Amino acid sequence: MSNTISSLEPTALWKNFSDLNAVPRPSKKEERVIKFMQDFGARLGLPTKTDKVGNVLISKPATPGMENRKRVVLQSHLDMVHQKNNDTVFDFDAEGIKMYIDGDWVKAEGTTLGADNGIGVATIMALLESTDIPHPAIEGFFTIDEETGMTGALGLEGGFLESDILLNLDTEDDDELTIGCAGGVNVSGKAFYDEAEMNQNFNSIQLTLNGLSGGHSGMDIIKGLGNANKLMNRFMNELMNCVNFCIIEIEGGGLRNAIPRESNAIIGIAKKDMIVFDEVKAKFIEEVSSEHKVTDPNLSFTTKEIDHRWKGASIESSKKLIKAIYAVPNGIYRMSPSIGGLVQTSNNLSQISMKAGEANIFCLCRSSVDSEKYDEVETISAALSIINAEVSLGANYPGWTPEPSSAIVSLMSDLYVEMFKEKAHVMACHAGLECGLIGTNYPDLDMVSFGPNIRGAHSPDEKVQISSVQKFWDFFLETLKRIPEA
Repeated sequence: MSNTISSLEPTALWKNFSDLNAVPRPSKKEERVIKFMQDFGARLGLPTKTDKVGNVLISKPATPGMENRKRVVLQSHLDMVHQKNNDTVFDFDAEGIKMYIDGDWVKAEGTTLGADNGIGVATIMALLESTDIPHPAIEGFFTIDEETGMTGALGLEGGFLESDILLNLDTEDDDELTIGCAGGVNVSGKAFYDEAEMNQNFNSIQLTLNGLSGGHSGMDIIKGLGNANKLMNRFMNELMNCVNFCIIEIEGGGLRNAIPRESNAIIGIAKKDMIVFDEVKAKFIEEVSSEHKVTDPNLSFTTKEIDHRWKGASIESSKKLIKAIYAVPNGIYRMSPSIGGLVQTSNNLSQISMKAGEANIFCLCRSSVDSEKYDEVETISAALSIINAEVSLGANYPGWTPEPSSAIVSLMSDLYVEMFKEKAHVMACHAGLECGLIGTNYPDLDMVSFGPNIRGAHSPDEKVQISSVQKFWDFFLETLKRIPEA
């Protein structure tokens, strides 16, 4: 299968993408892919160095005649989001991604593809090993852990980079030039709850909600996709409005930057209340299936009785947890008042884990306005105060302030019109890009982000368009030819 992918044009890019996707590279477990990049640089005989957090930098001198041009750093992140369908058997820690071609798209078999940001990494690799592509002096900069905290960019120190211009290859629409992005902060809540005994008069019922579309919690938050954690909690709230029951376990969602696709829960409910349970279930399925028939047509909610569990959260604790989760905001918090169609602030209720007296709730709050980001954090904290949760913040990174009149943006905007006979969309995005953090230590870097068409990032539906990769590659090479003199 990989041989077929490797034969696509441009072959240098697709070959490197295939090689990269053979290396397991989950966030926070990048040791193998770091070694892969170090070996790649050494094999080419190019200066290769690694900083204290694991970012890799491979430098290459300018080709003849371009020595007087500004130096360019080409940047992409090495890690990828690991998500799979619930019926897919796959070990992300041991297996390479299984790819295939479907018309004009490259996809993966039941898992994320890693085009985010593997196509960017492969693009830089193809340029580094080229012998016939004209370019100025370049630095191939490969960061780690972008997807779960941007700790690679966060740990970058001044003096590691020497360039004047940064091209970030992590945008997912080939007609866009991204010049700004949202910042973000991880919000974690931990609470402890009272447990109660459940006798034989209680049934233990497993609840499974799956089949949602999922997606990128920044770029796709505007689509109104279903959040499995919110929907599961909605069912339990509707049930609690009719009868009392005990929550035994919840395990929903996963990665903070992925909209939750699945949630599983176990509850203990009195046998005498099972008729009411079935009525509430039928009404819930009818309502949510209708509400989400466009965004999540494969939504499924099933239940089954399992072996008896003797202990779960008390009824009072169960009620408080349901109300707290209901109160946590999810989705768009505010649209930008100055940029049409841009989400300014949002929250993704990404994961809920509850078992044996402890509940953990995780969110990723994004905003291009820091004060508004912290306002939403206060809203989340207020909701979690219902269960007396201890709230902590982590992986707090800044946004990237747009500079639409910068030299590199002007150059690439004009070039896009010249090459494709239409204007590029020069815009900011609601996703988190590393440019904001990199700019903290390198404030004079002139930065822009661009890339090919990628759809379904952070979900097993992820795919990258073959014809768009060729377009992106041509635009990338022509941009390098036009880099101005220093």
